[in-house]
Amino acid sequence: MAETQTMNMIQALNQALDLYLERDDAAVVLGEDVGLFGGVFRVTQGLQAKYGSERVFDTPLAEAGIVGMAIGMALNGLHPVAEIQFADFIFPAYDQIVSELAKYRYRSGGEYPAKVVIRAPMGGGIHGGHYHSQSPEAYFAHTPGLRVVIPSGPYEAKGLLLGALECPDPVIFLEPKRLYRSAKRDVPLDYYTLPLERARVARRGADATVVAWGAMLGTALEAAIAEGDGYDVEVIDLQSIAPYDLRTVVRSVRKTGRMVVVHEAPRTCGFGAELIAAVQGAAFDKLTAPLERVTGFDTPFPYTLEEHYLPSADRVARAVIDTIEY
Repeated sequence: MAETQTMNMIQALNQALDLYLERDDAAVVLGEDVGLFGGVFRVTQGLQAKYGSERVFDTPLAEAGIVGMAIGMALNGLHPVAEIQFADFIFPAYDQIVSELAKYRYRSGGEYPAKVVIRAPMGGGIHGGHYHSQSPEAYFAHTPGLRVVIPSGPYEAKGLLLGALECPDPVIFLEPKRLYRSAKRDVPLDYYTLPLERARVARRGADATVVAWGAMLGTALEAAIAEGDGYDVEVIDLQSIAPYDLRTVVRSVRKTGRMVVVHEAPRTCGFGAELIAAVQGAAFDKLTAPLERVTGFDTPFPYTLEEHYLPSADRVARAVIDTIEY
């Protein structure tokens, strides 16, 4: 049995990067303050001291430059891991990501796959307001050629990041910042990977299916185990947004006949809409109630009303009850 250690998500991500840098001499880490300072959340702490400033190095505050540099490195045989300090700051690099990085493998017939991982802390939980709390996963899921991965805990974070680092496709790896220190779990110390395109059933049930990812998985599980209603709720951790594991979701919904999707991002054009459309097409004959969404609101992310903006266990539980009692 592999030796384990209780870790939070920061420690698990740091260990994943450490193991990969040790294994792959072509791997480099770059971004704002990732070197001596160890990153604003300390995910890269100690890596520059261990691997040197040529492999773990700071960049100017220029996201388009960070991603453009990473693309150039990848095209010349390196395996860059670029950190964007907050996911909200990724938009200056959006053109580089969707117009260049996502297209290289296709436009070159596979000759230049541009193996790049872009890490970025996402979502609420720190009262960061509208410039430090956004959830931009749907923007990138809409772009063919990109993978989008969002872990829900330390074990998943380490295995999925190592899987992303081995992946030949560019990966947008979004890390829920509210879980960085709050989520703790026993994590194997060995090198292991988790598949990027597979959802996991976090809780089995028969009455309704709740699908979530990232920090919202904990909210979904809290709602599912709430006492007093006696319902048996299945909870699925989607893990990968692009590509996503429709088969696992449909299998669950065909069993339960109901689905509630939970995400932090605004409701309109959020990824929940894609899931609902796909599941309705694949499991229409088994549905016993309309498919529901519990999401953030169609407003900028607020400073002082964060607890009202973020989906709560109570909001999720009400949606589950409504769909079961429809």
